[in-house]
Amino acid sequence: MKHFITICMMVVCSMTANAQQTPIYLDDAKPIEQRIDDAIARMTLQEKIRVIHAQSKFSSAGIPRLGFPDFWTDDGPHGVRPDVLWDEWDQAGQTNDSCVAFPALTCLAATWNPDMSLIYGKSLGEEALYRGKDMILGPGVNINRTPLGGRNFEYMGEDPYLASTMVVPYVQGLQSMGVSACVKHYCLNNDEEYRHQVNVVVSDRALHEIYLPAFKAAVEQGKAWAIMGAYNLYKDEHNCHNQYTLNKILKGDWAFDGVVVSDWGGCHDTDQAVKNGLDMEFGSWTNGLSAGTSNAYDNYFLATPYIIGIQSGKYTTKELDDKVRRVLRLFFRTTMNRNRPHGFLCSESHYEAARRIADEGIVLLQNKGNILPIDRNKAKRILVVGENAIKMMTVGGGSSSLKVQREILPLEGLRQRFGNDVVVDYARGYVGDVSGEYNGVTTGQKLKDNRSESKLIAEAVEKAKNADYVIVVGGLNKSDYQDCEGHDRKQYELPYAQNRLIEALAKTTKRLVYVNISGNAVAMPWKDKVGAIVQAWFIGSEAGNAITDVLTGDANPSGKLPFTWYASLNDCGAHALNTYPGTWRSAKDKSAGFSKIIDEEYKEGVYVGYRWTDKNNIKPTFAFGHGLSYTTFSMSNLRQSAKEMTRDGKLTFTVTVKNTGSKRGAETVQLYIKDIKSSVDRPVKELKGFKKVWLEPGEQKDVDMTIDNNALAYYDETTGTWKSEDGEFDALVGNASDNIMLKSRFMLK
Repeated sequence: MKHFITICMMVVCSMTANAQQTPIYLDDAKPIEQRIDDAIARMTLQEKIRVIHAQSKFSSAGIPRLGFPDFWTDDGPHGVRPDVLWDEWDQAGQTNDSCVAFPALTCLAATWNPDMSLIYGKSLGEEALYRGKDMILGPGVNINRTPLGGRNFEYMGEDPYLASTMVVPYVQGLQSMGVSACVKHYCLNNDEEYRHQVNVVVSDRALHEIYLPAFKAAVEQGKAWAIMGAYNLYKDEHNCHNQYTLNKILKGDWAFDGVVVSDWGGCHDTDQAVKNGLDMEFGSWTNGLSAGTSNAYDNYFLATPYIIGIQSGKYTTKELDDKVRRVLRLFFRTTMNRNRPHGFLCSESHYEAARRIADEGIVLLQNKGNILPIDRNKAKRILVVGENAIKMMTVGGGSSSLKVQREILPLEGLRQRFGNDVVVDYARGYVGDVSGEYNGVTTGQKLKDNRSESKLIAEAVEKAKNADYVIVVGGLNKSDYQDCEGHDRKQYELPYAQNRLIEALAKTTKRLVYVNISGNAVAMPWKDKVGAIVQAWFIGSEAGNAITDVLTGDANPSGKLPFTWYASLNDCGAHALNTYPGTWRSAKDKSAGFSKIIDEEYKEGVYVGYRWTDKNNIKPTFAFGHGLSYTTFSMSNLRQSAKEMTRDGKLTFTVTVKNTGSKRGAETVQLYIKDIKSSVDRPVKELKGFKKVWLEPGEQKDVDMTIDNNALAYYDETTGTWKSEDGEFDALVGNASDNIMLKSRFMLK
């Protein structure tokens, strides 16, 4: 009630202040840029400042006098976050802000299907519209550099080409609904530990070849309306106000015409914010993150301090007018867009979309003896083991935590599918995080179990003796130091004595299936003792149904890994070279409030993921692009449209794909390019094309993949430009980075 009265008083005061003014309406028949010019000419200094910083936790002010409504953001990227109070993180207590939780972006990337990205973006946009949101804070496209990265589950894997291809339709689908994407976290936000203090040291070549392409694609191809700056530093400047990444690259080289939004609390200095590319400052309390006053938002770096700087002559209005122009352009694309479609919340079409994406993104990693799909003739009794089979995963993980209308759990999905025909028993197996709460949203689950590890394992083993199939649903969860914002994982191994549990069950049954719930790879020392391994990600509202679809064969798995699954951390370049998490030093500029900075040098350069394992002849547990099916495929007859290619030309490769098995399924044809001889050190091969094709048993299709000079170029640090060199290249075609089936050679001239 207190908050309601406060808001009402604010509204009354605003109405009183404007009561003596005649409302001004801008001519909406004019082109947008002319309307922006008109608005800027009419705005006071206070109104200009008003629109470039937050007025509440998730909103910024409009201009009532000119007819611009307030602008509302909300967290994504997997669903629309529940509403909080005006200036508190506590829940607003609404009953109409539940949502559909879509699969995490690692799962979306694992579909290797841009059509799924488009469906994802449109569905999320519809939910956002219904909830009155004008911007969703997502998608995330930071590169998976280390499997310990706490926020990897929100991103699209390790490869810049895959992430670039998948992010564009997501942005287009979301913005087709009149809701702005806010692509994050730009840039080099590749781990979470000490994220406010990490200063990334990286070569220009690695920056442009590995860490920027997905952001560039989102801007140049997806036409993203907003970009969110990252917490970390680059060249000793915070990335929410960074002269090099924002002014030079984003707004200069890429001609970005949208808005740069600070991550919440990512702005640290008025002078840098004014000059180094930040357009809208968001956060919490006075300094954007911690300390507070009664008029917190007026004290933001881009609020009263900025006005004082202009009035004192320290700043001109040149930078301000550019910021305002960008913000008004965002308004006209969203809140002032009279052609915005209608929104829908928790519709069956959204649940269907979530399930389709999950079905296509789940990866069958291993299937010895074709233990899967479950043979219903042999499955009279199934034992499900593991906390993750009964634990809600939509709550937790940081800002992507959601309040869902429903979440089907794995145990529930299996029991519903088999009904009374099969006994589906359960054993806890291990106890992990039983809290079930994040930011005021509670699961309502009572998961507390005080039994010892030995007793839990003993119960599972005893029940397994009488089961036809044993399905362990384990992995990580979205607690601190697992897959969660704010911290990285402390270990590569599975937590909660799960290895001990799996080893014990492997001695008891040959029909052992391990379903891993996570956004990251984990160590699997027991891999060869387990029949089948399924990577099921965090897949949201339809988790139980989708996992059951794959285990039973109702959906033929077609997902492919978007990252390399290392056998150990030392197989990853960032850890092999001891560059993670970095080295502490005193901060040069202490205006951000940090006396120490940690330099994290990316010594592996462009050799991230499969590029590193290829270079060093390391055999991963599962390779980038790997994923099995319940049917089989052949690839043959690789041909190319020409033997030579010019720099302004294109080259098309065609391969025949045939379903040689007995079930309908999908194969993803992957095209890698190898530079035979180069003046610089280059990876053994790099992904430059892929296409997913669905085939009936016995059916075959020709698949085309076209490249241009961009697929052959590297970033030349001496000239600061992209460069390709005359000579021979190999086109390598397969269904995983470690399973190349076909090869052809061509010349660049």
